[in-house]
Amino acid sequence: MTADLFVDQGFPTGMQRQELAPGAVILRQFAAAAGRELLAVLHTVAEEAAFRCMTTPGGRAMSVAMTNCGRYGWVTDAAGYRYTGADPVSGLSWPAMPECVLALAAGAAARAGFPGFSPDACLINRYQPGARLSLHRDSDEQDFRAPIVSVSLGVPAVFQFGGARRADRPLRVRLEHGDVLVWGGPARLRYHGVMALKPAWHPLTGACRYNLTIRKAGP
Repeated sequence: MTADLFVDQGFPTGMQRQELAPGAVILRQFAAAAGRELLAVLHTVAEEAAFRCMTTPGGRAMSVAMTNCGRYGWVTDAAGYRYTGADPVSGLSWPAMPECVLALAAGAAARAGFPGFSPDACLINRYQPGARLSLHRDSDEQDFRAPIVSVSLGVPAVFQFGGARRADRPLRVRLEHGDVLVWGGPARLRYHGVMALKPAWHPLTGACRYNLTIRKAGP
């Protein structure tokens, strides 16, 4: 795979659009101006549904801490990978998805060629140095017609964007604070992951990276 980097004439000065594959686009700095607001609402969500390192069905603790907001939240434990309407820790519904997150996701999806995106789930990941996500694909949703919108906040990370098979060699791209990655259509079920986070510092998040992965999980 090759990456074709070019300036999209419809973007503000300095903003770039990077095509990774058909259906997969990085909108560089698309969320940068909203970074403080997004981090503020993220912390509000975490006050209601705390970050936790979930356990895979195989019994391994994930290195990335997670929480959710929206109608549905993604969880993993001995019972498997799935979406739930309530936080299994508290038994309460997940916090509502903030309007600024909904608006950003819809705007990014439209810019990437997926108009009408109406998400109902937002998985929030917190990476500390050394945390990583192995190659996987998002296949627990009920409808694959909607794209995935992924927002990066804080220290940079190296994202791996693979192919239709886990064995396909992934493209590695650096994601910075404010970058938004959208993939759908022919790219919707491609494997992807995040390499181990290297020590770094960001004035808004310290040593951490936060990632909001916004989806349409339900029917």
